[in-house]
Amino acid sequence: MFTLHQSPTDPVFVQNPYPAYHLARAAGGDLVWWQDYDMPCAISHASVSALLRDRRFGREIPTELASPPPAHLAAFYAVEGHSMLELEPPRHTRLRGLVLRAFTSRRIAALGPEIGTLAHSLIDSFPAKEPFDLLPAYARLIPVITIVRLLGMPEDRAEDLLGWSNAMVGMYQARRTRMMEKDAARAAADFTAFLQDYIEQRRNAPADDLITHLIAAEQDGARLSTPELVATCILLLNAGHEATVHSIGNATRLLLGMRDPRAHLAPERITATVEELLRLAPPLHMFTRYAYEDVTLWGHRFKRGDKVGLLLGAANRDPAIWPDPDRFDPARPATAHSAFGAGLHFCVGAPLARLEMQTALAALFTRCPDLRLDSPPRFADSYHFHGMNALMVRV
Repeated sequence: MFTLHQSPTDPVFVQNPYPAYHLARAAGGDLVWWQDYDMPCAISHASVSALLRDRRFGREIPTELASPPPAHLAAFYAVEGHSMLELEPPRHTRLRGLVLRAFTSRRIAALGPEIGTLAHSLIDSFPAKEPFDLLPAYARLIPVITIVRLLGMPEDRAEDLLGWSNAMVGMYQARRTRMMEKDAARAAADFTAFLQDYIEQRRNAPADDLITHLIAAEQDGARLSTPELVATCILLLNAGHEATVHSIGNATRLLLGMRDPRAHLAPERITATVEELLRLAPPLHMFTRYAYEDVTLWGHRFKRGDKVGLLLGAANRDPAIWPDPDRFDPARPATAHSAFGAGLHFCVGAPLARLEMQTALAALFTRCPDLRLDSPPRFADSYHFHGMNALMVRV
């Protein structure tokens, strides 16, 4: 098996991980050993797609191999222990089914006009002829305000929610430190306390919002417990915010390099454009799984409990599937990419993320046809995520 020696925090890799992916895939095929993570990683479209769907692998560590979390992370893992992202059937099946009863496609589609109004109101506040960072001014606000409104939370708490979310997702970054762990645990405790209070308010005074619908959702006589409600709301906020901010920012950066971005965002073309942008610049580059049984795949013997990385960013640029894979081409034949995962854990918020991207990008380039970069964008040292520190632009 080919061994990849590549620090995920190396400045060159942070700015552009794709050459390293291409090199490793060309040398190793479907599976490589990433020495810096001390684990095998699926790097081709075929292997990533297969493992995302293979029920011999899952998110939960086998029970006999699990150990109690360190004391300073107890609050963080108290949330994670009830998150459907980290669970397998039967708990995952029950939780996801209940969430989907509240998080319906009709409810998401109805948000379109409201997201459009929000996008235009944010554009109205852009400074004229002065450089500004599009991420906090636009890309960050659209997903967080949308999910806050959808859940029915007070918008004046959006900054708190953003702070808690940013601290918690630090746990998934390669540069994670003890201080980041403490910040994540503190954020998890504060987030939990806020949500427990707010859920109790909604139990006493139901409204037409997602939290109320999550409280009321029932399947086979079972409902979400308070810890499950808390974990689900945190998951929707964290995943919906972090991934969609990066998606909108990465997409805008790519479109600013096009001769005529608006041509790609016409109503009849925008769906294909957004899918190609997600393929080219997915917000999450690695997802992990545990082996649940001894199995040999691609010449490697997995033992129960072995961990494997699924390199979504590499799979999305596999030349075996997409000729000239580093080129933006929304006219390519439609092929399923891995930006939202696949199988049992396919992103429950994918329809909302797609709607937010389509609406935000169309509004931005329609209203700001002369939008241009003010300085070269730099990507943040936040692997497994892939997004920018800032996106300085001028209107």
